[in-house]
Amino acid sequence: LTHLGLPALVLTVSDGVSAGTREDRSGDVLAERLDSLGFSVSRAVTADEPDDIARIVSAAADGGARLVVSTGGTGLGPRDRTPEGVSTVIDYVVPGFGEVMRAEGRTHTPLASLSRSLGAVRGQTLILCVPGSPKGARESLDAVEGILGHTLDTLAGRTAHT
Repeated sequence: LTHLGLPALVLTVSDGVSAGTREDRSGDVLAERLDSLGFSVSRAVTADEPDDIARIVSAAADGGARLVVSTGGTGLGPRDRTPEGVSTVIDYVVPGFGEVMRAEGRTHTPLASLSRSLGAVRGQTLILCVPGSPKGARESLDAVEGILGHTLDTLAGRTAHT
């Protein structure tokens, strides 16, 4: 496995999960999948508060996580502010990640066009923001799985093309 042992964080952004009134199903789905890909997965939960999202994402990236996958807060609801929180602590957005996640989602539902899923970079860390539904989270991760290895290699400075 190309990702063997690379540290990854699954961050669940949900008022309900944070309050203990909802089960973290999308976080579970993502953690299981990343574990099967060889990542060393840790977990975190926060309410839909942009400052808290920013603090957790930046701490994970600065603390050595190579991949951060947040689930939740990418829709159009009044508390959906994950992209806004993440945007304050990234170096740049990689538009192709959001494009491919939405394109895959549209093969299952036209509502995927409303997702504000994205991929971004802070230092050598790839940050993915995916939907909060277990199905949407899994489909989004599946959509980008094939480019994770090259992305993480490139961010680590291994830029030779074969």
